[in-house]
Amino acid sequence: MIAASTHTGQLAGQHGGEWPRQRWQQALADAVSSAAELCEILGLDPALAVPASRVEGFPLRVPRGFVARMRRGDPRDPLLLQVLPTGAESMAVAGFVTDPVGDKASRAGTGVLHKYQGRALLIATGACAIHCRYCFRRHFPYAEDSALADGWRGAIDHLQSDPSISEVILSGGDPLSLSDRRLAQLTDTLLRVPHVRRLRIHTRQPIVLPERVDAGLLKWLSDLPLQKVMVLHANHANEIDAQVAAACRDLLACNVTLLNQSVLLAGVNDSVDALAQLSEALMAINVLPYYLHLLDRVQGAAHFEVDEATALRLHAGLLERLPGYLVPRLVREVPGAPSKTPVTFAGGGC
Repeated sequence: MIAASTHTGQLAGQHGGEWPRQRWQQALADAVSSAAELCEILGLDPALAVPASRVEGFPLRVPRGFVARMRRGDPRDPLLLQVLPTGAESMAVAGFVTDPVGDKASRAGTGVLHKYQGRALLIATGACAIHCRYCFRRHFPYAEDSALADGWRGAIDHLQSDPSISEVILSGGDPLSLSDRRLAQLTDTLLRVPHVRRLRIHTRQPIVLPERVDAGLLKWLSDLPLQKVMVLHANHANEIDAQVAAACRDLLACNVTLLNQSVLLAGVNDSVDALAQLSEALMAINVLPYYLHLLDRVQGAAHFEVDEATALRLHAGLLERLPGYLVPRLVREVPGAPSKTPVTFAGGGC
């Protein structure tokens, strides 16, 4: 049974009382962490839960509100496929490695990755509200390499040492897993770095745990004098419901630019229809499609890969069907490259 919300207060800038909700911490604590329970909630064959017990080091975790968007009785539900561990994760596949995007090589300090000109990425935390089975950082050593570990000092030292850095990207894990107090501590220090003008936050929480967009988070964002960009992560139109829409409205009211990045995933969104429906659903809540990533070839996720030829065909189908601003850029991340690499037909445009 999906847990009911316990918080129904109406606060200014907070969804106008359109939907009741829990405190986000409680919703996070109540996340489903058992494959057997997930299958029971969805009325699925208990045998589907067996492989999860054989996957080590990256356990199932999914908020109940996200589970409520899954189709009961459907083992091929596109949201379920993103979170339910399978036996395929334990298979060794050539070319699939623990550090597929070259994070180690781009390390510039404790919890700091500096890959691209003008921006640096902080590993704010290893915690996530949801464990996506295709996560490219599922093997990342968060315990030893988080910017929070030394109170942000190493990260700030690196930012101060390089005046070319104008944008700081908060990533993880999911940076919105941190409390509002921790986030404010970080941005208070960032404001002392004069060349940093923009804060970008990569987060899945407004999609999978919209309760996180509460009065405290909105006040932090509203008070922050930096330019603010939030890159969300939705892969399928069914991830977007009324609660997600309300959370995005509140974020937009705080002068946050909202973008979305997706991963092309076999069985989840590998059709023109699915991708077009996602772009339309995003536009309906004023979120602009930004990137469509080819799968990062992380160990344990080979069964999600869509080959490049198919990806190009799908992208071409989107260009035919949608206005250009609703077609995300098809890209892959190549270790050592100076930017995301567009995936194109030979001699053609993206």
